Amino acid sequence: MITVTFHRFCRLVMVPILLLSLAGCATTAPTILPEEPPMHTVEELHGFRIAQIADPWEGFNRSMYKFNYELDKYVLLPVVSGYEFVTPTIVQTGVSNFFNNLVEVRNLTNSLFQLKGMESLTTLGRFVANSTIGIGGLFDPATSLGLERRNEDFGQTLGHWGCSSGPYLVLPFLGPSNARDTSGFVVDAGIRYGIVAAIDPFENVDNGTATAIKVGVETLEVIDKRHQESFRYFGSEYPFEYDMIRYFYNKKRDLEIMK
Repeated sequence: MITVTFHRFCRLVMVPILLLSLAGCATTAPTILPEEPPMHTVEELHGFRIAQIADPWEGFNRSMYKFNYELDKYVLLPVVSGYEFVTPTIVQTGVSNFFNNLVEVRNLTNSLFQLKGMESLTTLGRFVANSTIGIGGLFDPATSLGLERRNEDFGQTLGHWGCSSGPYLVLPFLGPSNARDTSGFVVDAGIRYGIVAAIDPFENVDNGTATAIKVGVETLEVIDKRHQESFRYFGSEYPFEYDMIRYFYNKKRDLEIMK
């Protein structure tokens, strides 16, 4: 009799406790997030501004985007990592300052093309200060003197004078662009080549040595350019990264032209 009463007591006490525990688990259990973001299709973006960028060459562009990712991952970034490992920080800064100072020539010519008088004077002042006080551009005293860097290129010049951006375009090695900016890049490269040819810094150097120096400098410039760029392909882990980059690139260029 005592045994039966004890079993009945257990059922009366433990069953409600068990039910309450299960109810508590149902209401307080943490939400389990998926390990990877859900995969969506770009069609879901229709109606949003992020998808409203002219991209008639999307198949080619996506292939180039992936090509640039592979090039970045297996070639450029390992080389940049090695460069950063073996080169002291002060030398890295000097190299970046040197190449940035050379870009001031492009900035100056395009400021003049856009008839930006004060900006042209500022850029000229930066180039002169860094080329002289800054020992050929290895240092950047111009910034300390209050001469702000003004980035300009021929793509911006075309946009300044009313040229539309044209279709989106991903260039091999160079990355996101558009029809207008690609044309501008060609013009800027031609102007730079013309200036170098006119100055002819290797006039008294034999052709073999001059070629080796040019290749070395151009290679170092490519490494430094990637060293200064923090962007990483597919680094956002966002399922719409291609579309997002396309949108933000165009918005960034619009803002640069408007300034």
